[in-house]
This record gives sequence, structure tokens and C-alpha cells, in this order.
Amino acid sequence: MRLTLARRRALTAYTFLLVPLAFFLLIRIGPTLAAMQVSLYEWDILSDRKPFVGVDNFVKLSQDRVFGAALANTIKYVLFGVPSGLVLALAIAMALGQVRWFVGFFRMLYFIPFMTSLVAVSWVWRWLYQPQRGAFNEILALVGIPSQPFLQSPDQALLSIVAMTVWHNLGFQIIIFLAGLQAIPEIYYEAARLDGAGRWQIFRQITLPLLNPTIVFLAVTGAIGSLQVFTQIQNMSSQGTGGPLNSTISIVLYVYQKAFGGAYQMGYASAMTVVLFLLILTITLIQLKVLTRRYEY
Repeated sequence: MRLTLARRRALTAYTFLLVPLAFFLLIRIGPTLAAMQVSLYEWDILSDRKPFVGVDNFVKLSQDRVFGAALANTIKYVLFGVPSGLVLALAIAMALGQVRWFVGFFRMLYFIPFMTSLVAVSWVWRWLYQPQRGAFNEILALVGIPSQPFLQSPDQALLSIVAMTVWHNLGFQIIIFLAGLQAIPEIYYEAARLDGAGRWQIFRQITLPLLNPTIVFLAVTGAIGSLQVFTQIQNMSSQGTGGPLNSTISIVLYVYQKAFGGAYQMGYASAMTVVLFLLILTITLIQLKVLTRRYEY
């Protein structure tokens, strides 16, 4: 039986889709299901015995104070980092949209930090935060503000890491916002000006609504990235343990400590990854439900 042109095209499309689908199942779905299975066992890679313990690992998590601190800190990274990054990136993107000279240079300037290794950036900022010779404290001294402990203070350490994370991701968010702003037809702005609308009205009634898909995308990806924060904490916190006093520890860092930091408690670490997976899923669904809006013009 000869295939029609439409069926041949569909068969070709499905054939090409099989490769990324197989890769996705092997790299993403497979390890996720394996982690869920391992979380039900007392899985120590140094021991031959791996007894089934059911939900005991999850019960231990509910009683683990360090995990409670890691969970709270992880949520703080999202609450402090994502909104501030979006607001700052949108403000800079709108300012860059008004630039007429050296446009490419300014965009490159803001995008370079995002392309820089996060490990290298973390160590540079760790030096900037130094209480004695750090550049930030030297600047504060010029305006008469006492030296701040930053990474050595339980009250300031988390916000200090958030500030670096926002700065590092700013270039990517700015580029995405610029693309969203350029996709808005100029005719809408012209019509609003003819009707006597001011800058704030134009921004609130035209720019923000039409940027909604962009905002949703950046909010979701930013939240997922903040929930998985690890590299900057390990390289900036005291001895890479999420200190001082677990004030910067995140779930991913705690998973690493339990799985590879000498304890080798794979079952317990896998239980934390399951909790993190559910947390990411919940926050993503909430963001999609709350932020997504439909506007007609």
C-alpha cells in the first residue's frame, strides 16, 4: 500500500522525534524513577545490604533540622532572587531599548557575566565580600558605613549569595526581555499616545500584558534554577558547607553532602531529591496558574 504524502511526512516527523524522545526517557525519566525507587531503601553504596525501609527516609527528613533549614533557605532563594531579578532585568531591558548607539556593545556587556563560569564568578564575589580587603567594604568605608561581614554573617550570607546569583543571571533575562519588547507592535504605543496615555499607563496597559509570556517563561526558569542552587553556595559559603550555621545551605547541597560527602546515604539523599522534585513541580504549576494571562487587542 502506497503512503500518501501527508502520511509520509508524519512518519518522517515521528522518526526524527524518536531520537530526542529516547534520549529524554533515558536521561530524564529513567533517573527520576530510579531515584524514587532508591528513596525507599536504606541504600549505602559501601554496603552490600540494601534493605527496603518504605517511607522511613521521608519520616527521617521531617525530623531532620538541617533539612528543614535547607528547605527554608531554598524557598528564600526563590522568593528573594526571582522577583528582584525580573524587576531589575526588565528595567535595564527597557532602558537598553531606548539606546540608539553601540546597541550591540551594551547587550554584550550585560551578557558576558552569564557566559562566565559560575565557579569563577563565585570566587571573585567571595573576594569582593571579604570583611577586611573586600572591594564592597572599601566602597562602604568611603561613605562612612562600617565594615560588613557579608558571607560570615548568618543574617547576611544568604542575601549576599542571592545578589551574586541575580547579577550572574541578569544578562540572560535582559536578552529575553529585549526580544519580548521588540515583538510588541509599535502601533499599540502610537495609538495609546494619540489617546493621551502617559508612560505609566502605557507600561501597565500595554507593555506588561504583552510581556506576560516572557515574564512567565523567565519566572518559571528562574524559580527552577533557584530551587536547584548549588555551585555558588559550595564556593562562597564557609568551607563549602552552607554556613555559617547552615544559613545558606540548600536542598541540593545537602543532597550532595549526604550522597557524596562521606556519608554515602544514597537512599536518604534520593528521598530529598523526590521532595525537591515535588517542590519544583508545585511551584511551577502555581506560577503557570497565577501568572498566565490572556489579553486581546
